[in-house]
Amino acid sequence: MEKDYHYIQEVLSPDFVGKRVKIRGWVYRQRNSKKMAFIVLRDGTETLQCTGKKDQLSEELFNMLCEVKYESSVIIEGNIKEDNRAPNGYEMQIENFTIIQMAETFPIQKDQSDSFLLDYRHLWVRSQKLTHSFRVKAKLLQGAREYFDQQGYVEMTPPIITGSSCEGGSTLFELNYFGKKAFLSQSAQLYLETLIFAHQNVYSLTPSFRAEKSRTNRHLAEYWHLEAEAAFLDLNGIIKFEDGLVCAMIHKVAQDEPKALKALGRDPQDLLNIEGPFDRIHYDEAIDIINKKGVEIPWGEDFGTHHERALTEDLKSPVHVTHFPRKIKAFYMKTLDGKYAEANDLLAPEGYGELIGSSQREEDINVIIDNLKRDGSKIADYEWYLDLRRYGSVQHSGFGMGIERMMRWVCNLDHIRDTIAYPRVMNRNTP
Repeated sequence: MEKDYHYIQEVLSPDFVGKRVKIRGWVYRQRNSKKMAFIVLRDGTETLQCTGKKDQLSEELFNMLCEVKYESSVIIEGNIKEDNRAPNGYEMQIENFTIIQMAETFPIQKDQSDSFLLDYRHLWVRSQKLTHSFRVKAKLLQGAREYFDQQGYVEMTPPIITGSSCEGGSTLFELNYFGKKAFLSQSAQLYLETLIFAHQNVYSLTPSFRAEKSRTNRHLAEYWHLEAEAAFLDLNGIIKFEDGLVCAMIHKVAQDEPKALKALGRDPQDLLNIEGPFDRIHYDEAIDIINKKGVEIPWGEDFGTHHERALTEDLKSPVHVTHFPRKIKAFYMKTLDGKYAEANDLLAPEGYGELIGSSQREEDINVIIDNLKRDGSKIADYEWYLDLRRYGSVQHSGFGMGIERMMRWVCNLDHIRDTIAYPRVMNRNTP
């Protein structure tokens, strides 16, 4: 049975040359002369140049082709032919044309400011740049889920509203929860830790929220957080898992969306060339490298954007920085020799910064209580978490990946706002 309509992606094939097909979508480009009208149609899968000759069409139909406005929704019927001059190597010869809805004059023109484009984000998401970006994002997530499934991990759905902090109180979004204080989640980690005792290896993909008053090109107030926890795994084990996960994600994109990557300025082969295991650098060694490059940082400080850039701008593959000073890491991280945390940051190459933060979790209840007291936290708020160390505590590890930061590196993007449909930053929560 023949299909009533085809996706543009389908008809860009020698199998469709000479065949009459119907496609539908939105007018992406339009131009015309006295004898010829050109329309570039997009439908979410691809774009196709469609041409109508005046001497082969009725006067009414040719005038419609000349007068249709950008972003009008239309149906086009015609024959597919090969044409090396066309953007995709194929073209449709228009035989019939139906306007579903004639658009008003589209408000977005060339050379609009970033602020204007954010105001009209609900329309700008139709742009080719964002379309390519989001198709890459979908494949990254598909690659991640496939890898987790292959490794025997179970996907979980932890809560977004929480009564306690995971990372620290200074960056929490607070809300009134039926008269009680609650927060938007910074991380699903503590809840995922509860679930390893039932399923051993678990992961989740959830939105996370950070109330950081930052205006950099790598920070969002709301972002998508891919997190995992694994029982019986030490720091070395979770690092090995991260290597496999990242490779699975970037290879999936390079294989399935090479055209989108190229359009965004990333050679797919660069991603296919990346293989694990990634190099590992101890925090002390990283400090020496950064200082030798003329970017000063004293021992004991966490890395900022400029430190990560100095460390990775010349690299072609991600790199692990391990064993940060204990005093700058969270209460749940295991301590090594009282000085270092069994913690790791995976940094993207080319200066794009942190992709993953991970650690081996502390399994000793007394150490965790001491850490919470040191941080000034209320022990009562974490009694439920401490129960995990009372009933069957085991060695375990986990990590969190910022999907949009991963996207920014993979897509070679200048700003993180182009990795998400509706970016939420400190000065914008609309549209």
